[in-house]
Amino acid sequence: MDLSSYIVSEEETILNVLKKIDENSKGIVFICNNNKLLASVTDGDIRRYIINNGNLDNIIKTIGNYNPYYIYNDENINYKKYMEENDIISLPILNRDDIIINIKFLKKNKKFLNNSINIPVVIMAGGKGTRLKPYTNILPKPLMPIGEKTITEHIIDSFEKYGCNDFHMIVNYKKNFIKTYFSEINKKINFIDEEIFLGTGGGLYLIKDKIKETVFLTNCDVLIDYDYSKILEKHKKMGNIATVICIEKNQNLSYGVIDIDDNGNILKMREKPKFSFIINTGIYIIEPEFLQYIPKDTFIHITDIIERCISDGKNIGTYVLKEECWFDMGQFDEMEKMKERLEI
Repeated sequence: MDLSSYIVSEEETILNVLKKIDENSKGIVFICNNNKLLASVTDGDIRRYIINNGNLDNIIKTIGNYNPYYIYNDENINYKKYMEENDIISLPILNRDDIIINIKFLKKNKKFLNNSINIPVVIMAGGKGTRLKPYTNILPKPLMPIGEKTITEHIIDSFEKYGCNDFHMIVNYKKNFIKTYFSEINKKINFIDEEIFLGTGGGLYLIKDKIKETVFLTNCDVLIDYDYSKILEKHKKMGNIATVICIEKNQNLSYGVIDIDDNGNILKMREKPKFSFIINTGIYIIEPEFLQYIPKDTFIHITDIIERCISDGKNIGTYVLKEECWFDMGQFDEMEKMKERLEI
């Protein structure tokens, strides 16, 4: 977890804190001094301040709650139960120096009725799941369990919160297994059979005549914790033929880096630098026009289709999220992390 998304100083302006709360999408930040917890501020605190004609240029310490809830990391406390009992959804975890080392969030199964988007969702579920072998030799990746549900059910649930109820799933590997499972749990899904492996893009040709409107497109092993309506709104505003949902990935290198010239002379030295990358999550919004760029019965990756669109002068946009908004189940080491972050 990137704690910097949730931590501000006492001297930060209320306006800047409001922007940070909007960016982290959790509705709260914590006022700290060198990561030592001092206070908390929620979006509700700021809304009430604005209603009372507060000046957004004032510093945040003027409205902070200096008696925040927290627990220590060495306490034997069920944090989920603690949050439910105290009616809070965010809980900083401190060491004995009162420094925040983690933040827990309580997931609430709520419907975002005011943000209903109700557009079709296409789930690409035809791959063999080679990164999860040998388990996928027996169980197809869409049915890999994360807690009490499969990863695909978590994806469907996340879209249903926003009013989406038209689901299409492109299947190939162990497709009958997948179809049987979803019929038994009474999930209404329109299955599209991919007879040969066509890659992450080629299979979309099969929905070319079925989809006549804007759709969300997602791999079957990824999930985001974010307001889908905001992404769709920007996609429409920018007039994109497709929008790639991305995350900003920060990587800290544990070594010093040296830049040299052609003669081996040192130009610059950087001690343990931090690098930032924009990474494709495998979730997209696409327009019907995008599907016209997909050749029939051809193995092709979706990235190649995107490049074709770009070469043709079409708008391909991005929506960049913080790293903690993304859940990736495609690798073993990420599966346990996803369970913890989903609190299951």
